[in-house]
Amino acid sequence: MSQGELLGIEPQELKFNFEVKKQISTTLQLSNKTDHYVAFKVKTTNPKKYSVRPNAGIVLPRSTSDIIVTMQAQKEVPVELQSKDKFLLQSVIAPDGSTPKDISPEMFSKEAGNNVEECKLRVVYVVPQRTSPIPEGSDEGSSPKGSASDNGNSNGFAVTRAFTESQEMSNEEKKLAEEVEKALQENRRLRQELEQLRLSASKKTGGISFTVMILVAIFSIILGYLLNR
Repeated sequence: MSQGELLGIEPQELKFNFEVKKQISTTLQLSNKTDHYVAFKVKTTNPKKYSVRPNAGIVLPRSTSDIIVTMQAQKEVPVELQSKDKFLLQSVIAPDGSTPKDISPEMFSKEAGNNVEECKLRVVYVVPQRTSPIPEGSDEGSSPKGSASDNGNSNGFAVTRAFTESQEMSNEEKKLAEEVEKALQENRRLRQELEQLRLSASKKTGGISFTVMILVAIFSIILGYLLNR
């Protein structure tokens, strides 16, 4: 707040959240630090660019008054967001009971011997921070991570399913291999018995009996069937 004897002014800078093609307003608060009526008047170096409401008025003793300063919509962003515009706020003690209609230019004339306080205010442009827009097609407040999570779940399900099928195939192959191994062991056992029978038959009859040959043929058919499964 300024250290004037009549009015306190807050803030000391006119800050505008600059946006192209949009009117922007900011507020000044005046505080009467005296027991007198105080008249004020606001001037600017660029009156076509700014409107001030009210641009003149009365602040009652020990009370406050707000001034709204509006910058007209601008077509482009100033270079380096700097402004050369200035404001001047003048204040002077007014007669008790004065109203805004009683204010005249002569009240702020130093040549007339009036004790006029002046406060210069500069203009500052501020670029507002924007949040990221919500993509079209998404529910408000929803997180884009949800879809990624869903994809992760579906991918995980596919991998699990493939792994399960692979395990089932592996179990079937293992079972078939065990059956083949058993058949081979049985084949070896039967061959050994057949060899012993053949030797015994050779010693007795000099050849292999017709019954043994039939057994060998039947076993070969069974073994071929198992191997082709």
